[in-house]
Amino acid sequence: MLQELEQDNLQEIINTNENVIVQYGASWCGSCRIMKPKMKRLANEYNGVKFLYVDAEKLPESRKLAAVTNLPTFASFKSGKLVNQTQTNKEENLKAIIDEIANN
Repeated sequence: MLQELEQDNLQEIINTNENVIVQYGASWCGSCRIMKPKMKRLANEYNGVKFLYVDAEKLPESRKLAAVTNLPTFASFKSGKLVNQTQTNKEENLKAIIDEIANN
């Protein structure tokens, strides 16, 4: 399931979940809107990974955790630490960073 953050508490969620994938996006971002349904689908395919959507404009503290400069940015966290990130609109690039934390 893809959870959309309503408050700036990403650090807390990262600290309490082993594997986390975050999509940073914004309402005006076309590529973000294209990737969000793909994130939702992937969230149903992976067990043991928490999938989150963060509006990078509304939640600045959460945005800082991955030093987001472009949208969409996807970030993977394992055991509370940033593992990898990518700015992409390609599902295969997103899957690669998910597999990196899900299969280790």
